[in-house]
Amino acid sequence: MKKPPATTPVTRRGLARFKGEKASELVPQARLSGPMPWVIAIMIALTVIAAGGGLALNNLAGAARAELAGGATVQIMEADPSERARQAAATVDVLVDIDGVASVRLVPEEELDALLEPWLGVGADNEAVPVPALIDVRMSGPVTEERLDRLKVVLADAAPAARIDAQASWLGPVFEAITSLQWLAIGLVVLLALTSAAAVWLAARSALGSNSETIEIVHLLGGTDSQIARIFQRSIAVDAAVGGAVGLALGLAAIMVMGDRFAALGSGMVAGGGLGWIDWVLIVAIPLVGVLLAMLTARITVLAALRRML
Repeated sequence: MKKPPATTPVTRRGLARFKGEKASELVPQARLSGPMPWVIAIMIALTVIAAGGGLALNNLAGAARAELAGGATVQIMEADPSERARQAAATVDVLVDIDGVASVRLVPEEELDALLEPWLGVGADNEAVPVPALIDVRMSGPVTEERLDRLKVVLADAAPAARIDAQASWLGPVFEAITSLQWLAIGLVVLLALTSAAAVWLAARSALGSNSETIEIVHLLGGTDSQIARIFQRSIAVDAAVGGAVGLALGLAAIMVMGDRFAALGSGMVAGGGLGWIDWVLIVAIPLVGVLLAMLTARITVLAALRRML
């Protein structure tokens, strides 16, 4: 009769209670040498960029709506300069006495010339290209259709050539485009989250396949599915944490670069798209959510596969 093999340190560790660092030694993982951390890093970086863009667009639209909510513009569409000036002055006199009008400002011709200079050139002849007189009106509340109709009736006699428009209506197509881009950013974030979960699922399945014999032995030694799942869950968590940190750094760098480029435009509307502290908190939380998603996906994948192995 053959003598039973001697008990080695490895065997004794396997016979001990299956938990902690002893369990993790059964499934060796070459974390940084594998592709998983870098896949997660790319996904997190793209998610950070998409989320940053969506939050910036939300802030930009909110600031623009708040600024234009109570604004209206009166244009004096008169070709004769003297008559245009008379009607503009009469319009200002009428508007300042109307209830609900907070402020009235006649835009100087020099300011109009500066605004039109990129299109008409320097020293454009206003008689050859008549420029309407502009009056900026700020209301004490939102500019509704009823308010606009009332202003039109009041100005009908004093300024027959007056045309009144709500400032928010000018940017209606812009707001619609911004809303579409916001939905696109949300869709990208969801798609990237699903892609990350799929990558973790594939990695967990691959690790299970390469360690199937070890897992069967662990089962025979009394290891439970939950204990085995924690091994893979812990390993994926480390990979996700490393990839999340790298992806966050890359995403933040891209946001900073793009922010500097847009700030250089000097546009007041673009300036309203700056990120606040709440936005930065949400962006920094993306890698944490990514780690939790990776751990949950790994645990569900491993438990489902182990049930089929038994």
